[in-house]
Amino acid sequence: AHVVVTEVDAVRALEAAMRGFRVLPMAAAAPIGELFITATGCTDVIGPEHLAVMRDGAILANAGHFDVEIDVRALADLAVVMNPAIRPHADEYVLADGRRLILLAEGRVVNLVAAEGSPPAVMDVSFGVQALAMAWLASGEAMPSAGVHDVPAAIDAKIAGLALAALGTPIDTLSSAQMRYLESWRG
Repeated sequence: AHVVVTEVDAVRALEAAMRGFRVLPMAAAAPIGELFITATGCTDVIGPEHLAVMRDGAILANAGHFDVEIDVRALADLAVVMNPAIRPHADEYVLADGRRLILLAEGRVVNLVAAEGSPPAVMDVSFGVQALAMAWLASGEAMPSAGVHDVPAAIDAKIAGLALAALGTPIDTLSSAQMRYLESWRG
């Protein structure tokens, strides 16, 4: 697959480019893309100007935020025919020139509407982290200031170890000499 990233944040765009992705403005990506997945949390990411130039058979999905990232009203206005549910959670919009655009999950968050949301294994780990973080906070061991904070590394490591054990996935452990070496230069 040839993945193109469109971005408004210069740091994120550079990050994508440094990871080997092609970075283009949405106006340049719209006529060449076959599958468009928004994940921005912003409104009007794919608007009428983009929809009007997309290739026949392009598929649109929103994995970001509510149903505002893809301008579904503009898509409906451009279409002369709308064929609902050509497949589960896939509606076909036929434009005046015959091009077809496929909208997944009515433009809503696709992994929640057209799938089962987050996989149980991911939720299991997430809930484990949340439970241990709440226990850590309740213990009074630390009183972080108001705001968003990373979970302590020890909690992440404990959950990762438990998850790996549940999966039957062994990993290596550091020897005493390796631990002393790492501590010697880490301070």
